[in-house]
Amino acid sequence: MAETDIKWDKVRLWLLWLALPLMIGLLAASAIPRPVIGIIRLDDAIYPYTARDMIAQINYAMEHPEIRAVVLAFDSPGGTVVDTESVYMELSRLRAKKPVVTAVNGMAASGAYYLAVNTDHIYVKSTSEIGNIGVIGYLPPSPFIFEEIISTGPYKLWGSPRDADMRQIDMVKQGFFQVVQMGRGKRIKAGADVILSGKIWIGTEAVKIGIADEIGSERDALNKAAELARVAHYKTVDLRSLAVSTPMSQPSFFIQSPEGITFPYPTEPGVYMLYIPQLPVKP
Repeated sequence: MAETDIKWDKVRLWLLWLALPLMIGLLAASAIPRPVIGIIRLDDAIYPYTARDMIAQINYAMEHPEIRAVVLAFDSPGGTVVDTESVYMELSRLRAKKPVVTAVNGMAASGAYYLAVNTDHIYVKSTSEIGNIGVIGYLPPSPFIFEEIISTGPYKLWGSPRDADMRQIDMVKQGFFQVVQMGRGKRIKAGADVILSGKIWIGTEAVKIGIADEIGSERDALNKAAELARVAHYKTVDLRSLAVSTPMSQPSFFIQSPEGITFPYPTEPGVYMLYIPQLPVKP
């Protein structure tokens, strides 16, 4: 064998020994699943059906270790108090284990903002609508007598006197403010009179007064979630596709006319963390 051939054999052997660990490393890396950032979308009001769906997705994220963080993508006017609180409590359990970041696409008003403050970072677009911190409710009718119905107490038919409902609404409002204070802390740059005014702010204003953190997109929120979870080369998954079986149909949260027009008013009386825009006035 020529001396040149011997040298080339040594070079090829040396290259093989260099390449072998690299190949083994690549094979091992391909066998390890990529970290996942889960996305939970809310493009509706918060009521029993959407709250149930969100809770199912939150629980899925908690139970699957490959999901390292979660982004909440919001375009919601809020909803019922009890359903908002149910989601909030499950969100607290998730946040104790994994980072959670909010991306406000269109709107995060009232109850949707109540959920957003229970996350690690809030991104808004410059024209996103955010805030409307407060509560609305329907007062019961003034008690009167039905001759055909016998009741065991003056409020058996009505549940409570009207002034008690007003006190309840104020109590829920103060609880909302405490949640905002707890979630935003020193980042808030406005007083209670401003925060509880019920105002809707656009994204740039929301960042200025501290009820949101940054102007950014859903992609920015995903990158922030990955940063907080200390992962890279992640993939994203819509958690609804994994955690929720789509129901055949679900009732509308908002009132619909016989012509199919949807109005921004809930179908049932109650106490709500909900933004209700004004209807256009006919000239």
